[in-house]
Amino acid sequence: MEKRARGRPSGGGSKLQRTETVTLRLDPRLRYLTELAARRQRRTVSSFIEWAIEQALSLVMLPGDPSSEPIDLEYASIVLWDPDEADRLAKLGLYYPDLLTYDEQVLWKLIQECEALWLVDFNQRRSLPPREKDAMLLYPLLRTHWEALKKVAAGEADIGILPRRPEEPPIPPTRLAHTRVGDQGKP
Repeated sequence: MEKRARGRPSGGGSKLQRTETVTLRLDPRLRYLTELAARRQRRTVSSFIEWAIEQALSLVMLPGDPSSEPIDLEYASIVLWDPDEADRLAKLGLYYPDLLTYDEQVLWKLIQECEALWLVDFNQRRSLPPREKDAMLLYPLLRTHWEALKKVAAGEADIGILPRRPEEPPIPPTRLAHTRVGDQGKP
């Protein structure tokens, strides 16, 4: 007898694994028309709504570089989408900070001010274009400290739990620095 994976139906069903559930409200007329459109395309209502959203993404325009035309959100997703939450927030903060929610702005500011997460200090990267700043962010370190960053941003933890950039090695003291006032003439 063949074993089934827990929670998976045997046989038919969708080939794509759905991982996100969204609950939405539709007025009765829109719900009815959505059902009719789904029937026309021989889709489920969920499949039709997903298809419609994908179509709509190409209609939402985002500003491009100052020297280029606006780009659609679907195309921008090449840069913005990442399966890792920390990377997604950083990319959104780098490329489209005006799309951050308030809570995301607080977290992004904390990330920008955490010098240990960057190859160069804030003043050196301040005027760089987003693509160059993107190359300066230490994504593995950001992911390692993601939960701590979120706790500090939410006010649930002290900033002292965040990583610090290693200090410059101390300058070795000279022999004169270790001598006492009465010892200057002695070897």
